[in-house]
Amino acid sequence: MRIGLLSGEYPPQPGGVGAFTRVLARELAAQRHEVFVLAGPDAELSDDAVTVERCAGWSPASWGRVSQWVRAHGLQVVNLQYQTAAFGMSPFIHFLPQRMRSAPVVTTFHDLRFPYLFPKAGPLRPWIVRHLAKTSTGAIATNHEDFTALDSLPHRAFIPIGSNILAPAPDTGACAAARATAGASPASYIIAYFGLAHPSKGLDVLIDAAAQLLREGIPVRLVLIGGVGDERSALDSALDAASMRQHTFISGFQPEAQVAALLCAADVVALPFRDGASFRRGSLMAALHYARPLISTTPAVPIPEFSDGGSMLLVPPDDAPALAQALRRLHRDPDLRANLSAGAAALAERFSGHNIARQTADFFREVVRA
Repeated sequence: MRIGLLSGEYPPQPGGVGAFTRVLARELAAQRHEVFVLAGPDAELSDDAVTVERCAGWSPASWGRVSQWVRAHGLQVVNLQYQTAAFGMSPFIHFLPQRMRSAPVVTTFHDLRFPYLFPKAGPLRPWIVRHLAKTSTGAIATNHEDFTALDSLPHRAFIPIGSNILAPAPDTGACAAARATAGASPASYIIAYFGLAHPSKGLDVLIDAAAQLLREGIPVRLVLIGGVGDERSALDSALDAASMRQHTFISGFQPEAQVAALLCAADVVALPFRDGASFRRGSLMAALHYARPLISTTPAVPIPEFSDGGSMLLVPPDDAPALAQALRRLHRDPDLRANLSAGAAALAERFSGHNIARQTADFFREVVRA
């Protein structure tokens, strides 16, 4: 097939939608599809596997730019990689499917959260996301919650995103170097967090839990992998309030190989999402991909694959004492860490990039035939 992927970014953030788009593009190309990417003005154009182009912005003028791109490459399907914060928060991207006449549009919903449009937008915010879903020829949900919400659509599929970090698993030397980079000693108990420091991700809860362990004499080293962005001031305040600043390493954005090394150097990965563990979280998928002992929060909806004590430990959201207890338990029990690592590895096999690309292409064919 001749497939077009439309994304707000390409890549650049580790673990973001742009990174997922790149993984999908390369896997589709490896399966002998012709793949073309149109992304925002800062997109990286150098990609040996696929053809990447830029769009200057996401105003009404971009509708014509997308149509021209579709015709120029004879695309059979366009896959819109949608997330609320993507495409510069532009409302106009939500009307693209109904403006498109030259190819069907399949929208991959990385979330169904409602975008900020303007003050007092009110009911328009949920309406505009529903409009995008209803006018798309097909819809892909990446998590259980959104798949259920899209149940009225005639053409929908549930395809998890998998890990957006796919660098080869680092060897022991790279892991040891990553521990040293993070300022850890051989005795340190490294607790890693991966992803942006968004309030919904419960990083403040993790800081409080880590501080509890530190007060008990456990040699905690908190390693925050990824960028901080606009939350730096809030993060600094939380670290200072918990007396954790000197016990914390903040990596900032790193190449995928270094992200993988830092994850593999960790004794445990803690991701205490306020809205619960979910397939929508690329950072959680990355922890599974590298078979890390993982602690997250109880899912908002039942997810059979996320078994407490099997593939991860689960604690209630917004509960620093419960999180501290789980971290303490793993520090004391290396056998449990090994069992969780094995459970994560077994679950991660379901989310390989190859399988995700194959399922996606199969759904594209179904939509085109329909």
